[in-house]
Amino acid sequence: MQENSYLCAKIQKNMENNTIEMSLLDPEERELVEYIYKAIPAEDKGELTADDILLVLDLMDDYLEEQGLLREDPKTGEMEYLDGDVDETEQLNYVLQACREEGRPISSVQIQLIQDAELQYGIEKGYYEEE
Repeated sequence: MQENSYLCAKIQKNMENNTIEMSLLDPEERELVEYIYKAIPAEDKGELTADDILLVLDLMDDYLEEQGLLREDPKTGEMEYLDGDVDETEQLNYVLQACREEGRPISSVQIQLIQDAELQYGIEKGYYEEE
């Protein structure tokens, strides 16, 4: 139990150095970012920040919108995911190119790890079905 507290404190300290204010995120988004950050092995984190994770997540959604798999519900204004297949390699390439255009040094390995962790989080929360 003490090891878990230490890990949480270390993650919090690392994430406090990011430019976004973590306390401004809604609780679920904060939980997702922390989950992803914890899931990425130390040797692959490099200088990866919460900003980088959020950028990749936003770009993943941009890709889904372009593919017609994510849209805004006109009645509620909430974003809703539509059924369909996602070409993960194509999505990875889309995100990698957009990160480069943003001048963000996020590697394809880091993007893949973020994608994988987001998927695992969604499976654990019941948002996605395990294939």
